Amino acid sequence: MSLNEQILNNHSEFLSTLRHRFLDETRVEALGKFAQIGFPTKKDEEYKYTNIKEIIEKDYNFFPKESHNITKEQLDELHLGEEYFDWIVFVNGQLHKELSKISIENAEFLSFNYALNDENHKDVFDQYFNTIAAKDLAFTNLNQAYCKYGFFLKVPKNVVIEKPIHVFYLSQNQEENTFYNTRNLLIVEDGAKVEVIESHHNFDETYVFTNSVTEIFTSPNAKADWHKLQNDSDTSYLVDHTFAKQERDSLTTVNTFSFGGKIVRNNLDFIQNGPNINSFMNGITIIGKDQLVDHHTAVHHNQPNCESYQNYKGIFKDKSHGVFNGKVFVDKIAQKTNAYQQNNNVLLSEGATIDTKPQLEIFADDVKCSHGCTVGQLNEDALFYLRARGISKKEAQALLLFAFANDAMQNIDIEPLKEKISKLLTEKLEVSIEF
Repeated sequence: MSLNEQILNNHSEFLSTLRHRFLDETRVEALGKFAQIGFPTKKDEEYKYTNIKEIIEKDYNFFPKESHNITKEQLDELHLGEEYFDWIVFVNGQLHKELSKISIENAEFLSFNYALNDENHKDVFDQYFNTIAAKDLAFTNLNQAYCKYGFFLKVPKNVVIEKPIHVFYLSQNQEENTFYNTRNLLIVEDGAKVEVIESHHNFDETYVFTNSVTEIFTSPNAKADWHKLQNDSDTSYLVDHTFAKQERDSLTTVNTFSFGGKIVRNNLDFIQNGPNINSFMNGITIIGKDQLVDHHTAVHHNQPNCESYQNYKGIFKDKSHGVFNGKVFVDKIAQKTNAYQQNNNVLLSEGATIDTKPQLEIFADDVKCSHGCTVGQLNEDALFYLRARGISKKEAQALLLFAFANDAMQNIDIEPLKEKISKLLTEKLEVSIEF
């Protein structure tokens, strides 16, 4: 049975498992839109370089087993050494408070499923939920039809969440391939500040397909940072859509660090809805074997005096494949826009490939907008210089690649996260030096 058929056939049973039913009508409507659109193919321009056929040809269980045997040692290996962090652990879709450390006092945090059940949050959901997620995409409609797992976080006016929050999505003890639709909703009110780290991990040899949608709302003078740490197994597929809407004088950052997963597709949309907004998007990708990571970004400059910054670095080994498609749209009223977009890539093997396409659409005349991309190999002269000083070839390559990727980490305020990314760089480059 095709995944399309599974999705349509399982929906009634899925709805019957829910305690909340006020979204039933919109869920059925979204399922109808998905059925009409269908999964994208390589004939679709946005998926021209990314073939998801491998994902949708498998059978999946839509109702994961809740039982697990995750140990503290397994969790400790995933931590960043963040003793002073808060962390939230979802296992097989369910929030596990006994594995989590939640000290948030002045903010509203709920699992997504619980928030949907709470009548006190219905007004908030009516105001924010699914208001900026694209309505014409197969995966966002599929998520709307099946969303159940994930979290809701509302940071009230002028509240500063001092501790970063690390959210873990773990899958274990599943005997069949498993399908998750995670949904996150972050609301940061006027003058508030929060930092979130998100990571997904599959502990089974069976495949996991995660279809994730995140909506971020940053109010005036607020700051929201969202860091995606993607270092999953070769039996994991991830399609992620993140939508961020900013109001005046706000700052929002989404950093995406992709080190693993069989097929990873990251879709990122920024909507600037006021003046004096700053938007930052950074990415580091290091993959090998036959892995694929695809970054699709879009910034919508709708108001004047705003800035956006995109900096994506890719390092590809073996037969891995990278894709980058970055778009910047500048409305005719968005004068004094300053938009920067750069994608740089290094191919370490003859079989590695990268398809990159930066795009600008500008309808204003008083702007500073630049974009560019590079694809190449390591500089032989620089390698020779390092090797002439007694550094091995592999370590010399690692030093040059760290320097190449380093500027994409410059706006990370969380020191343990920086250290974790540096360690992952050494692991992926197969060296034992410390940067």
